Amino acid sequence: MQNSSVYDSTLVKLPKVFNEKGNITAINNSEGIIPFTIDRVYYLYDIPGGEGRGGHAHKELEQLIVAGSGSFDLMLSDGTTNKTFNLSRPYYGVYMPPGLWRELHNFSSGAICLVLASEKYDEADYIRDKEEFNRYKKNKNVLKEIS
Repeated sequence: MQNSSVYDSTLVKLPKVFNEKGNITAINNSEGIIPFTIDRVYYLYDIPGGEGRGGHAHKELEQLIVAGSGSFDLMLSDGTTNKTFNLSRPYYGVYMPPGLWRELHNFSSGAICLVLASEKYDEADYIRDKEEFNRYKKNKNVLKEIS
């Protein structure tokens, strides 16, 4: 797991092509809009009112998280600091490096969370327990200070 901080996450403005009949946003691997090659795309939808998603970290996976429709909050943590993004426009996404805890909350009715990921699904890449994540990050920080 990389020793990322929430300050390594960034809001990314995506290209928006205006058309009076409806806009389009396209993301291509070769354009350098996001700092990784897309290997997987998935989306979350039909989230019941009051429910949250996420609640995990990735050791190696990078992601771009976009509100394809509606809105929701993305809360990131590096074990010390929290940072929250409100996503509500489909031409903005949050780049999320590996090594951050993430939670998704406050989904509006009909919200769609679109995720572009750098790797295919791999259960071994997940940390699903917050205390385990905090211990892992603390150990990473200790190793960084020693070297």
